[in-house]
Amino acid sequence: MDIPLRVEVRCSDELCGKSVAIIVDPDTEQVTHIVVQTAGSDYLVPIAAISESAPDHIQLHWSKAELETAEPFERVETISADEQMIQMQAMSGSYVGWSAGGMPGEYMPPVPISSTMEVEQIPEHERAIHRGADVEATDGRVGQVDEFLIEPATGKITHVVVRQGHIGIKKDVTIPVAEIDRIEDDVVYLKLDKHAVGELPSARAPKK
Repeated sequence: MDIPLRVEVRCSDELCGKSVAIIVDPDTEQVTHIVVQTAGSDYLVPIAAISESAPDHIQLHWSKAELETAEPFERVETISADEQMIQMQAMSGSYVGWSAGGMPGEYMPPVPISSTMEVEQIPEHERAIHRGADVEATDGRVGQVDEFLIEPATGKITHVVVRQGHIGIKKDVTIPVAEIDRIEDDVVYLKLDKHAVGELPSARAPKK
């Protein structure tokens, strides 16, 4: 089964969004969820909700209404002024600079106010891979993640499809999971060097 990124996602009753990330358990080498972006929010969708998948689309069992009851991928959190100050002090240490009178001395930055930020809700011990995530050979970057191929029954990754090249000169190569060293947030590290990746055959005709 293809699990492509940046393609349209179809619900059982209408087009409902696009795939923007997948969630991977690096210990079991399984894809557990996809992230579907709609006009209103991003949702975590378990692999079991996929009825069909191809390089250009993903079809869900769910209706659009069911999708909108799924767990949101992002949660808005409030950061207090005190928490921000602690973070700033931890990063900068003591604030030494110029005083208001133009003489060197202790300088304290403006006191921050409470603010909010969006935090991705990634299951514990799992990793998020977004569209365009880097693929690193042992001697440098070789491309970006285009999609994962998985066993439908288990969700276990069998291959990663990597897009190489520049605008107008692109090539997709399929890399077996045995050649993946590790997966971290938005980076797939390979056991192969650039030359070995370049020797792999093209996976399919380039996407438009």
